[in-house]
Amino acid sequence: MDRVRGFLTWLPAEVFAALLLLLAAGLALALTRFCLRLLYRLAGRYGQSFLQVLVTRSQGPLCTFLVIMAVGTVLPAAPFPYATTLTLAQVLLCAFILALGWMLVTALNLGAEVYLRRFRLDVEDNLLARKHVTQVRILLRTGQTLLVIVTVAAALTSIPAVRQYGVSLFASASAAGLVLGLAARPLLSNMLAGIQIAMTQPIRVEDAVVLEGEWGWIENITSTYVVVRLWDLRRLIVPLSYFIEKPFQNWTHESSDLIGSVFLRVDYTVPLDRMREKLKEIASASRFWDRKTCVLQVTDTPGNMVEVRILVSARGGGNTFDLRCEVREKMIAFLQAEYPEALPRQRTEITGNSLDGLLEQRRGTEEKVRRAA
Repeated sequence: MDRVRGFLTWLPAEVFAALLLLLAAGLALALTRFCLRLLYRLAGRYGQSFLQVLVTRSQGPLCTFLVIMAVGTVLPAAPFPYATTLTLAQVLLCAFILALGWMLVTALNLGAEVYLRRFRLDVEDNLLARKHVTQVRILLRTGQTLLVIVTVAAALTSIPAVRQYGVSLFASASAAGLVLGLAARPLLSNMLAGIQIAMTQPIRVEDAVVLEGEWGWIENITSTYVVVRLWDLRRLIVPLSYFIEKPFQNWTHESSDLIGSVFLRVDYTVPLDRMREKLKEIASASRFWDRKTCVLQVTDTPGNMVEVRILVSARGGGNTFDLRCEVREKMIAFLQAEYPEALPRQRTEITGNSLDGLLEQRRGTEEKVRRAA
């Protein structure tokens, strides 16, 4: 280093030291990128697409980490004043901790991605996949939050002034500490609810649920809230603690098989046996029916009508809803075409006295019209 300094005696010491640090950072960055690019090409040559993704995702934190290491190694040889060297060392230590936390978060994301590559959500029987995806996503976000908190706390404690402030802030029982605790309570409760949901799994990704009078699917589960995709493509944002504290319906908790009901009100003259035959014909021709449940029953006789309940089964909430609509439409069309007299009607019985009264009322109306003319 003294020999290099001998060739650059015309430069000020601070400028020479800055150039030295920049040179170390540039060499470390160039060497790291060269090695990663070479590894990327080798992975593509041998068809390792995931290794290419791994190299791309880890390039940023790895380059930052190695540049900080190179600058920290050269810093003692740079001819800076002692106070400047000490300040730069503290900055490098803080940056080193942040880069290490970045690398850990990236490694956690890649590990979760590698684990979830074995499961597919785009298949019909995806209950096991939804279980694992839900657990991994919730635990991943909880781990990310904890890593960020620990990394930032460690970086702050590396600076003496901030360390003293942080220790006095978290150790005191003053009003500021109380306010901080109250403000953090919803966050902590949602994080604990997320861990509980990941373990017990009352909901999973792509579960069909009914809550707050709305029906939809669990689209995403974050560390603090859940995104529910409603049937009309709206998004309902619900805090995680909701699914621990309040009741809701989960139509696909253990199985995606569901039974849908269709109610029809028809006349007493309706041929029930013929309706049962037509129901089996409609269900057999439908692509939504799972070949398990197909029942027609008379459940009530309100007034002068008969209430008929039809039960049909399908896989998944969407298929069940479509099957119910299809059965309702085709059964109404069947009654209109073959048994129109079986449709609900309002009966009025006219006796002899009533008929005479109606005729007298009509004659009175015609007389009034004649006089007015």
